[in-house]
Amino acid sequence: MSEPHPFSPGPRPRRRGRRVLRWSAAFVVLVAIGAYLTVQYLTGGNGTPRCVVVSGARDGAAYEFTPEQAANAATISAVGTSRRLPERAVTIALATALQESSLRNIGHGDRDSLGLFQQRPSQGWGTEEQIQDPVYAAGEFYEHLVKVDGYERLPLTVAAQRVQRSGYPEAYAKHEPDATLLAAALTGRSAATLTCEGRRDTSGTGTAYAGGPDAVRSALARDFGDEAFESAGAVVRSEGSASGQATPTPSAAVSPAGTVTIPLTDAGDAAEVRQRGWKLAHWAVANSSRLGVERVSYAGREWVAEGRAGAWRKAATATGDATPGSTAEVRIVTGQ
Repeated sequence: MSEPHPFSPGPRPRRRGRRVLRWSAAFVVLVAIGAYLTVQYLTGGNGTPRCVVVSGARDGAAYEFTPEQAANAATISAVGTSRRLPERAVTIALATALQESSLRNIGHGDRDSLGLFQQRPSQGWGTEEQIQDPVYAAGEFYEHLVKVDGYERLPLTVAAQRVQRSGYPEAYAKHEPDATLLAAALTGRSAATLTCEGRRDTSGTGTAYAGGPDAVRSALARDFGDEAFESAGAVVRSEGSASGQATPTPSAAVSPAGTVTIPLTDAGDAAEVRQRGWKLAHWAVANSSRLGVERVSYAGREWVAEGRAGAWRKAATATGDATPGSTAEVRIVTGQ
């Protein structure tokens, strides 16, 4: 038997083991990356739930924002429509708030500016507490806007500037496309175009609110006002009441199941009823994270809070007495 060459390499038993370790490490890294990307996809990139509004014209236009921004946008729109102001007024208000605060109710700004519209107590807009109330702030903006002669026909940046007196008057224009999408959805003109994940915002950037049907009822009255409900014939009734009669104010009781039902049969002609229905349905979705809303049903469509997949879809079954496709009522189901 021949002797091994003195310079022949000996066996290398560790090479295979090292190769296995390298492959194992690479696999672990790939799994970690996959998990990270999955979380990013499901949470919108930073752990914060997201909302999206799209164009009803199906032209690809879309705007992505947070539940905090969605709730504030819904309040601004509700205040405008409850005053019977046109969609253009809501668009101007939303574009202004996008520029001034990114639709966040902030407690700081230039000099003594505060809130959604960066209004200044020293300039007569109200007290600090009032200005940081979104309903009050939006109302003050509209009060000044309607005094601008022909504001509906003016370029958005001109109308906004005549209210705000900003040092950067052209800045409002860049927000008009996003504000237009939001206004179309939140005034109800564009159906099933606003969706949210519906998850609670745990990022710490939003405002904590109590959830449940009582909170929904109170928020409806706060944003739209009792008079708006009564004049449109849209009232909140108890699903579990023995009489089945509607209660004429948003302070009515709700069923133990946590369902708030808003009849729309007396809200006007068919077009008005449908628009009001989608206005309320989109409002509920926009407020889903803060109010614990799990399901919204209207006009044969339903939105269900289910992560990133939360979207409007065809209702699987009839809802109570309403038949599929009915525009007679909006139903808001909470988790409490």
